[in-house]
Amino acid sequence: MKRIVVIGGVAGGMSFAARMRRLDETAEIIVLEKSGFVSYANCGLPYYLGGVIEKEESLLLQTPESLWKRFRLEVRTGSEVLRIDPAAKQVDVVNRADGQEYSLSYDFLIYSPGAAPVRPNLPGIERSLSLRNVEDVKKLFDVVTHRPKSAVVIGGGFIGVEVAENLVHRGIPTSLVEALDQVLMPLDPEMVTFVHNELESKGVELYLGSALASITPNSVVLANGIEIDAELVIMAIGVRPEITLAKSAGLEIGERGGVKVDEFNRTSDLSIYAVGDAVEKTDALDGGAALVPLANIANRHGRVIADHIAGKKVRPVAAQGTAIVKVFDLTIATSGWSEKKLKAAGRDFVAVHNHPASHAGYYPGAQGMALKLLIDPKTQLILGVQGVGKEGVDKRIDVIATAMRGGITAPELADLELAYAPPFGSAKDPVNMLGYISENVLSGITPTVQWNEVESKVAEGFTILDVRSVGEVDRGTLPGAINVPIDEIRERKEEIPQGKILVTCQVGQRGHAATRLLRELGHDAVNLDGGYMTWSNSPANKKEKVGK
Repeated sequence: MKRIVVIGGVAGGMSFAARMRRLDETAEIIVLEKSGFVSYANCGLPYYLGGVIEKEESLLLQTPESLWKRFRLEVRTGSEVLRIDPAAKQVDVVNRADGQEYSLSYDFLIYSPGAAPVRPNLPGIERSLSLRNVEDVKKLFDVVTHRPKSAVVIGGGFIGVEVAENLVHRGIPTSLVEALDQVLMPLDPEMVTFVHNELESKGVELYLGSALASITPNSVVLANGIEIDAELVIMAIGVRPEITLAKSAGLEIGERGGVKVDEFNRTSDLSIYAVGDAVEKTDALDGGAALVPLANIANRHGRVIADHIAGKKVRPVAAQGTAIVKVFDLTIATSGWSEKKLKAAGRDFVAVHNHPASHAGYYPGAQGMALKLLIDPKTQLILGVQGVGKEGVDKRIDVIATAMRGGITAPELADLELAYAPPFGSAKDPVNMLGYISENVLSGITPTVQWNEVESKVAEGFTILDVRSVGEVDRGTLPGAINVPIDEIRERKEEIPQGKILVTCQVGQRGHAATRLLRELGHDAVNLDGGYMTWSNSPANKKEKVGK
């Protein structure tokens, strides 16, 4: 009978243990979890803090007792692994309740300790709290129920914005500090403005572009000298792979700082597997190492390990980084690479934007959204996608993430037969529309320019032509634009200057039609991708508050 020891009882570790038991009834499986809880829903912690999830027990998916009863898994909570001895194939463990130490041998070891919150060595940092496990949320819950007069969240990543939202739900005046010039770094600048606006409209004070310098007894001080009242301080500036035990055991650490594993999640010691946030994944786009601290891929890799140990055929899984977050009334989702990341890697790409409705506009309740697709101009494969909106974003990102996994090209999105009825979508779904737009752009039928190219195009001698109605233009347009509504172009073509024309409308659809017409009339016309809406929400027009 083989003994398998699992370090870490959340996500990847427990996914492995349950799958392993289903494949092998005879194996002895022991799970060592440092905290007092196992198999809990850590993604739900911010919502328990905010009172959206009302009962603590709702977060506890399993207990040691229920896991033993159903799977005969021996789960030892409050058990911290002190060291791994690969040569002896054993771990040294301390029971945190009584301080007793003991050694435990293994045939296979599964390393799944997760990630640790980043806590910079700054004055007063000991006053701040983090949110990574049930013990953390218990401490925070006690604080927020006493209604602190002010709270500051340090860090604008997924956890940071979720915590800020839930503190506001509690009626606590909340500020959010982010050292970079935007929250949610997977988003590109013209997409994240929607999120900044939503946070501020709901009462979150944003301080962007200045890092935390120190924490005083009653405030936080930023690097630019600004001081913010802070009875409660929550650190959410990111996580790092928990590799302390792996490193001391001599396991190979990868270039991104996580445990290096092969396609079966084996470490450099073939009797030790690693899974979850502590591990480097293989990026689905370029095959390089990536840190992807997401539950979905951790659970999937836990299953891969169990199958490999059991001798089953294994299908290696690369990571796309598909993620979603709720920010008050907005849904924000991404998959693949951002434009920023593509530029940093020197990758060629084509970007297309669209601003469709969540379902048929004539059916009540339709909500707008912003979608961005990034495409390889040679292969036409999808490199990344981003979406922001109040409704329907999750569905579209999931479809496109699936298309990316299946190797469907951007123009082929137009061919997808998606479920349609007026309450749910449109006859040309937003996903289909991205396919149509991609085909027009990639084929050269409609040349486009991006929001960040407008200034340079004007310098090249382009005339900006706004083809919206007079009323729309009166509410705002690009600097220096002339206005000829699309339906009047044929009759007023003499008013349109010869030479290069940059066409804009509200979201790009009328601009496409006008660009085609102007090119038929002999003009060198290009369309502003995503139209005025994309440009007006971009750094080209929006002046974000930097350091307040």
